[in-house]
Amino acid sequence: MRNSKLCNMRYIRSMVLSDDWSTRHSVLANARRTAALINILTGTGDRQPQPEAVAEVLGEYGELEPIEISPDDVARMRAAALLLREVFAAGHVDAAAAALNRLLLKHTGPPRLTSHGGGTPWHPHLDSHDDAPWDEWFLASSCLALTVLLWDRQSPPGGVCASSSCQNVYVTQGQGPARRYCSRRCATRERVAAHRRGPGSTAGA
Repeated sequence: MRNSKLCNMRYIRSMVLSDDWSTRHSVLANARRTAALINILTGTGDRQPQPEAVAEVLGEYGELEPIEISPDDVARMRAAALLLREVFAAGHVDAAAAALNRLLLKHTGPPRLTSHGGGTPWHPHLDSHDDAPWDEWFLASSCLALTVLLWDRQSPPGGVCASSSCQNVYVTQGQGPARRYCSRRCATRERVAAHRRGPGSTAGA
């Protein structure tokens, strides 16, 4: 379980950095953090990732050192990640909304506002308290971010990479053509493979 000292550190130093904080903890940034955590937690097949690997991803998205995560925390976060994958795999806004509604009903509490003891701007949470365990925080904060994205865009908040050799999830860009791959690298690999297969085989962006 996260202690209050680490929790207050989690959301960065002081109110004078509120603009920077808001950028790093925007809905879109939180949704991208969700995707990155799902990928590290579920992208190793049946093997559980090391706590250090999960902590590294959290650090990349604004968490401050020390990030203390145990193997048991990772196991519970992995279970949460598998639930969240259902939202990305939905494929249609109605199915994504239904998946989110199930998660919101079973795994989140009522909305509340917190400033983490005055250390951050006020912002919403769906977990039970500021010292909630990692898995509860991950699932609740992810549901909140993905719900707002779906609401704002009226489309699925993300998808699963169409590459046969990659099952990473990604957050959609909002505007523009539909996205099929988690990265340019996967899109390029599939285009090369389609070219080698001959005419009639294509891979979208």
